[in-house]
Amino acid sequence: MKDSRDGIKNDKVSKSSPANSLPLILDVDDFKGDFSFDALFGNLVNGLLPSFQDEETDLLEGHNGSISGNDALSNGNFRGDATKLAAPLFPEVDKLLGLFKDSYKELVDLRKQIDGRLFNLKKEVSVQDSKHRKTLAELEKGVDGLFDSFARLDSRISSVGQTAAKIGDHLQSADAQRETASQTIELIKYLMEFNGSPGDLMELSPLFSDDSRVAEAASIAQKLRSFAEEDIGRQGIGVHSVMGNAAASRGLEVAVANLQDYCNELENRLLARFDAASQKRELSTMAECAKILSKFNRGTSAMQHYVATRPMFIDVEVMNADTRLVLGDQGAQASPSNVARGLSSLYKEITDTVRKEAATITAVFPSPNEVMSILVQRVLEQRVTALLDKLLVKPSLVNLPPMEEGGLLLYLRMLAVAYEKTQELARDLRALGCGDLDVEGLTESLFSAHKDEYPEHEQASLRQLYQAKMEELRAESQQISDSTGTIGRSKGASLASSHQQISVTVVTEFMRWNEEAISRCTLFSSQPATLATNVKAVFTCLLDHVSQYITEGLERARESLTEAANLRERFVLGTSVSRRVAAAAASAAEAAAAAGESSFRSFMVAVQRCGSSVAIVQQYFANSISRLLLPVDGAHAASCEEMATAMSSAETAAYKGLQQCIETVMAEVERLLSSEQKSTDYRSPDDGIAPDHRPTNACTRVVAYLSRVLESAFTALDGLNRQAFLSELGIRLHKGLLNHWQKFTFNPSGGLRLKRDITEYGEFVRSFNAPSVDEKFELLGIMANVFIVAPESLSTLFEGSPGIRKDAQRFIQLREDYKSAKLAARLSSLWPSSS
Repeated sequence: MKDSRDGIKNDKVSKSSPANSLPLILDVDDFKGDFSFDALFGNLVNGLLPSFQDEETDLLEGHNGSISGNDALSNGNFRGDATKLAAPLFPEVDKLLGLFKDSYKELVDLRKQIDGRLFNLKKEVSVQDSKHRKTLAELEKGVDGLFDSFARLDSRISSVGQTAAKIGDHLQSADAQRETASQTIELIKYLMEFNGSPGDLMELSPLFSDDSRVAEAASIAQKLRSFAEEDIGRQGIGVHSVMGNAAASRGLEVAVANLQDYCNELENRLLARFDAASQKRELSTMAECAKILSKFNRGTSAMQHYVATRPMFIDVEVMNADTRLVLGDQGAQASPSNVARGLSSLYKEITDTVRKEAATITAVFPSPNEVMSILVQRVLEQRVTALLDKLLVKPSLVNLPPMEEGGLLLYLRMLAVAYEKTQELARDLRALGCGDLDVEGLTESLFSAHKDEYPEHEQASLRQLYQAKMEELRAESQQISDSTGTIGRSKGASLASSHQQISVTVVTEFMRWNEEAISRCTLFSSQPATLATNVKAVFTCLLDHVSQYITEGLERARESLTEAANLRERFVLGTSVSRRVAAAAASAAEAAAAAGESSFRSFMVAVQRCGSSVAIVQQYFANSISRLLLPVDGAHAASCEEMATAMSSAETAAYKGLQQCIETVMAEVERLLSSEQKSTDYRSPDDGIAPDHRPTNACTRVVAYLSRVLESAFTALDGLNRQAFLSELGIRLHKGLLNHWQKFTFNPSGGLRLKRDITEYGEFVRSFNAPSVDEKFELLGIMANVFIVAPESLSTLFEGSPGIRKDAQRFIQLREDYKSAKLAARLSSLWPSSS
């Protein structure tokens, strides 16, 4: 409410008597805006309450000390003693009640006034709404009419536009026909000028001789020639000419001839102007001429003429400089590395030249890609081909070039270098742009003649390298043999054999050649199937060469073993010889034994190197070859089978040689046993002296020999090969010892010494890691007990080993008391099945 009005009302309320309060003056505006009932009520009663509030304040101040904290009320009033506070709590209640009643009546009156005003407003709103709806309906009808008018106008405009477009098309067509007719009249007039006498070009319009209008003349001449040739063609197949009869057609033949002569003369004139501008580097004139010449055969003559006049195609000195740069001075042997550097320099120069020409071509010719195609093709077919013809001379497979001149390998290396560098040139030229030209295909065609026979040349080169290496090794061996001519035969043979030993270095060299060949196969073979075929053929060459080399090496080592065996047989003596002869024979036998031991070691070294060589080849196959064969079904398996077949010959030679090694070892063991074993070793006299528990001298010598000679076998062999070899040797040694001991008679002390020898042999063969051999020597130790036990205990000696009764019976027969103790009869009664 407004403050002024509140003040007036407060004044009225305060002046009114308690009994008869005056009517309040409430206004509707008091209830507008932010109405607050608390404010309205406060304004009504504040006029009556102040006196009561003042009296209450005085009472509070007079009795402040006597009021405790518990007398305070939550609504702000205080409770005191009734006798002390006699004044009424609400003395103005009657006035307030009258005030509230008057306020209520005025509020009711205000409500009725408001309700009346609201009713009147509703009626007025209803009337206005009805008028508004009527107006909107009329507006909608008007708008619909406008839309219909606009639709009719749009349809009319569209119709008029279509009619105007048709009229425009007709006008344009008519103008084109008029223009065509005008040009046709002009062309007919020019055609009649050419339809004169054959070769008569003197009476032509100035257009055809004006250099400033040469482009227009060229265009008209081409149109006339095309028209005349087309007309002659129609007449030739029976169609009537547009211009008349057959006589007119014959007249056009004259025009065609004259037009051809004129076009040739004009083309030559433009080419001459083009050449002059080219020498002066006037690119604008060149471009103008090229644009005009493009009307003649699409400008092919200008393109070809421009390319053909480039200095690198017509200057002989350029060709000679190319040859000198790549091949060097005449008469000098060019190396692949020098050729690679020369080709890199030359091809870089060619690329730079083509790049410069490309800039000119782009500025001059309307179709630069076609010109670049002709230029690049000419570069490859003329300049590069001329160089390759001098660089790559394909050798004959019948008469191979000698190794002193590099052999086939030099040709193949040159081919690889030239191919690789030319491929790089092709990629550089492709980057410069050469239109639709297949640069890669054209480059491949330059080497097609060489690539067709490449696999045969590669295999022939590997065979030539192998043969040359073998000749080199034989020459070295022969030189060593010649230098040792004064050495004895056995020693010389052994020495020569050692210098022809298998070399892992040589096999590695074979593999290095093969790796180089495989790299060339990868370079020349773009298709996986072709690559796999070539790689398989090249790898087969390696298998053949390695197999042949190691087989021949093993065979040479076997020859040394055979020679040692022949030496042993040569000095086998009879029983009746003189002491001098026997001493000489023994000395020779020692030499033969030394040769055998040396041959044994040499063969073991050969076997070891053979195994290393095969392992190198297998590793090479796994790392480098197999992945190239996998794309083709069956190629990998076929190569594995070929590898096994190629190594089978070496395995056969190795097996035979190992058998000879066993024979060599056993021959020396038998010689040592025969020469060192004394008859008294196993039949010591019973002279009361304590028996000798040491091994016999023969046993010591044999074990020492075996330890020494088999050291190389332990080094050379491994895995199953070592186990098989040592098992066979152990069995042969067991058999040889049995046969050797059959020559002697044993007493109990000799039996103890035999048992000591058997223990020594058993401990040695235990290093073979062959259980079957260990078992045989353990049984030998058991059987040696037949010489130690008393005759009556023999029956219980072999109760747990019935399988060795036969060999035990043979041992029992060697007892010194075999006959005196009548052991034969006793054994036949004990073992009737063995008798």
